[in-house]
Amino acid sequence: MFKRVIYCICTILWFLGVLSIATDGFSTGFFDQDRGRKKRHTVKKHRKYKARKIAILAPIARMAFPPLSSPLFSQNSLLEENQWVDSVFATLSDEQKIGQFFMVAVHPNNGEGHFRKVESLVSNNGVGGIIFFKGEPHLQAQINNRLQSTARIPLLVSIDGEWGLAMRMNYTMAFPKQITLGAIQDNGLIYRMGQEIARQCKRLGVHLNFAPVVDINSNPNNPIIGHRSFGELRENVAAKSSAYMRGMQDQQLLACAKHFPGHGDTHGDSHHTLPQLAYNADRLHDVELYPFQRLIDDSIKSVIVGHLQVPIYDWKPATLSPTIVTNLLKNEMGFKGLVITDALNMRGVRTGAYVPGGIDLQAFLAGNDILLYSENIPEGIKKIKEAVTNGTISQAEVDARVKKILRAKYWVGLHKFKYVETENLYQDLHSPEAILVRQELFNNAVTLVKDTQNQIPLSNIDRKFVSVGIDIGHDNTFQQALNRFGTFQHFTGKPTEAFFNEVLRNVDSTKTVILGIHDLRNSPYARYGISVGLQEFVKKLEKKTNVILCVFGNPYSLKYFAESSAVVCGYEDVEAAHKAVANVLFGTLPARGKLPVSVEGLYKAGDGIMTNQTGLLFNGNPESVGFNAVGFADIDPIVKSAIEQKAFPGCQIVVARKGQIVYNKNFGNLSYEANSAAVDTKTIYDLASVTKVSATLQAIMYLYDRKQINLNETIGTYLPELKGTNKENMLIKDILWHQAGLVAYIPFWERTRVPLGWKTEYYSQQASTEYSLLVADGMYAKPAIRDSVWQWVIKSPLSQKKSKEGQFGFVYSDLGLIMLHHLVEKVTAQPLDVFVKNTFYKPLGIATTGFNPLQSFPKNQIAPTEQDMAFRGKLLQGTVQDQTAAMLGGVSGHAGLFSSASDLAVLMQMNLLKGTYAGKKYLEESTIQYFSQTKSPRSHRTLGWDKLPSDGDSNYISSMVSPASYGHSGYTGTLVWVDPVKELVFVFLSNRVHPSANNTKINTLKIRRKIMDVVYKSLKS
Repeated sequence: MFKRVIYCICTILWFLGVLSIATDGFSTGFFDQDRGRKKRHTVKKHRKYKARKIAILAPIARMAFPPLSSPLFSQNSLLEENQWVDSVFATLSDEQKIGQFFMVAVHPNNGEGHFRKVESLVSNNGVGGIIFFKGEPHLQAQINNRLQSTARIPLLVSIDGEWGLAMRMNYTMAFPKQITLGAIQDNGLIYRMGQEIARQCKRLGVHLNFAPVVDINSNPNNPIIGHRSFGELRENVAAKSSAYMRGMQDQQLLACAKHFPGHGDTHGDSHHTLPQLAYNADRLHDVELYPFQRLIDDSIKSVIVGHLQVPIYDWKPATLSPTIVTNLLKNEMGFKGLVITDALNMRGVRTGAYVPGGIDLQAFLAGNDILLYSENIPEGIKKIKEAVTNGTISQAEVDARVKKILRAKYWVGLHKFKYVETENLYQDLHSPEAILVRQELFNNAVTLVKDTQNQIPLSNIDRKFVSVGIDIGHDNTFQQALNRFGTFQHFTGKPTEAFFNEVLRNVDSTKTVILGIHDLRNSPYARYGISVGLQEFVKKLEKKTNVILCVFGNPYSLKYFAESSAVVCGYEDVEAAHKAVANVLFGTLPARGKLPVSVEGLYKAGDGIMTNQTGLLFNGNPESVGFNAVGFADIDPIVKSAIEQKAFPGCQIVVARKGQIVYNKNFGNLSYEANSAAVDTKTIYDLASVTKVSATLQAIMYLYDRKQINLNETIGTYLPELKGTNKENMLIKDILWHQAGLVAYIPFWERTRVPLGWKTEYYSQQASTEYSLLVADGMYAKPAIRDSVWQWVIKSPLSQKKSKEGQFGFVYSDLGLIMLHHLVEKVTAQPLDVFVKNTFYKPLGIATTGFNPLQSFPKNQIAPTEQDMAFRGKLLQGTVQDQTAAMLGGVSGHAGLFSSASDLAVLMQMNLLKGTYAGKKYLEESTIQYFSQTKSPRSHRTLGWDKLPSDGDSNYISSMVSPASYGHSGYTGTLVWVDPVKELVFVFLSNRVHPSANNTKINTLKIRRKIMDVVYKSLKS
């Protein structure tokens, strides 16, 4: 009893305090938009005064309104809500109650005069909410805060954000239009988008989003809905509307279904006229009303009534019709949430003689709770008050609707109102997760509409590619995305006869042309921007060569390309769609979209050809492939600590899973110098012994695959020069297992030096026809040195490490890979570097992977390695760190390969995919399995690949890798790892040997193992 008394006293004190704060009179201030001069600063002083009052009242409020978990409220979770609603309601006059029904338009770009008018409506007429139109985030936040500080009761803030804040606001993120979303088959993605849009809205102080559009667009000539609808299939519209709604409302953002009872099958635009739905009740319930009923049953909290004429119910606009709003929507369909009018300034509702406030009254009498964009709020309030006075509407009805609005305000959190913080606002509205969600939506929407030759996904081998971009600028993001997959000849231009003729002159039947149609329109009356001339050009081009048509716009436009044999719809002309379409074309994404609408007898809604993913997708989403992305943050401190301790100056890390690169990050710099460039995705590293598995082993597997070599044969079978030597009878498989009896390493370079320098019989400081092999900058060797090194290898002694049975034990040897290098060149009749480039790297599209990178890339793109004072006398940058490989001109079976981490990941992904990538088979699945899983009887290794030791003790491999996983490390601080069980590829590249090869901190600190541990611990499934 005592607690109850205290509670009542505190509640009364709190009410009095709130009333005092609410009625404080003050003059608001704002910055002049032209000069930035502060006109008034009273608001700042008032806020300090208000803050002091709130600080005094806070302890009282905590006693008056204890947490819901406290014993006082454990029996009734609605008590706090009811008390807040009742307490606020009790402070309102009759005029202020009516003011809550109005939502005034705010145009942030309209200047101070406009803001003062809105301020007056908020402070003098007590309007309950605002709707924001065009502006930018920081200005909107300032205006929002300004108006909220003026309001006695916190304002319900809304926006038309069908595709996110960007629909009404510059410098914010645009998510896909609803017609694009209509193509997506995974509605979970729509839910995630709803969550993200809700997060962004709430960050900007928005509580109500006028989305989703629930209209079924069954009329292709609809002038206003079109791309704003999920399409023409009622189940698809209902399911996606529900997913979008749930995503927002699960984050406490009010969703709003519009435009009731359905604006999809109309020929007019309610902004300018009164469209008509001339159907019977059965048809309306079966089609137009169907998704609205689904959302009502699924807890939608608000509905917008459109300015539509539905003769079967009423000749009035639906907004003004009690039959439609009250009888149909509320009573028959059971909607209990907020009913909101469409904007009352639209021509579709202004029928007959205009009477100030008259439309507001009619809309209210029809049953609407919120009157949006009234053109005369004071008159509207006056008319409604008169109707209450004369008994046209009861005070009880007014009170009930006011409380409904207050409950909505409570639900969105306005009982704990906070001003919008502007610090980091832009960054918060463009979070990495939001960018990933947007990209994933476009990835899933791309629709392969037609492919009569079954050529998609494309293979870039043996194809000559041309890309043509219509109505898009040079070096656009679609053509940039295509460049990842092959060598393209690009054309861009306006749809003119001269441009069309230029393209036609430069293509022939040997070319594959990817034709992008850009800058389309959404109006059916403008032919969606497709000119007759463009139509004719496409026909001529398709008669001359193979064309893949990619339309970045409204799918209804496909009717103008009826004869095309390969058609892809990307839906929108934005970077995310460009990337998605390019990935689908080349198989790094599957085609998963289906048309949300029918296209003039050509295609039906629901059409779409499904394809499989055949390559590695860059910029994937960790969460979508079973990672807890937050866990990846633990990599940063490991790497940053390693760099601080000078384990290496910088590194690249790539993690791919289930066909997606989900972590691709660069750290540090190329060197420790103060002016050293930062590591980026294009940085190229010396791979050292990763060469063994990324070049030589790939070639050996290829020859085995095609039965050109037998691993059970001796190497002398293929290399006659080994006859009569101690290497003649070494089995190829024993060489791969490093148990053939070879010694680990011989410093052959020492034989080519004298105490004061190089032997001139081998080297020169000047390049010439006699000295043509680049060993290091300013150091060139005679090609004959390669023969010398080979002879030294042949004559090298054998290992003394033998078992009791006389078998050679495991000795990791570079010499064996030099021998296999010669085997590859003998069997293929090609240099090793040429063979692997043409057989693997070029078809895979991995341009940075190769030997002697200075032939193709600038030195400043390549990470330096050792300051080699013993042999070459200089810093090495772009020439191989390994001395023997350098003597061989940079190409050897054991070292010499360079690459970036992302390109190397593609090669490893091909191995993970058991020999197939982007629709091309490089190796048989059985070959990959044989080489990666056939263990040595004398060590933990397989044929060429390293494995985790049986005791799990490794300073560079995580003990959490699966037993089936395999990979290799490199002396310069590199590592590749493939885990077929986890469907995972891990690549780590660094230059730990810079500036000294004696630096072993990368191993003693177990940096690579720790990073791998984080990756594996981040796996959820």
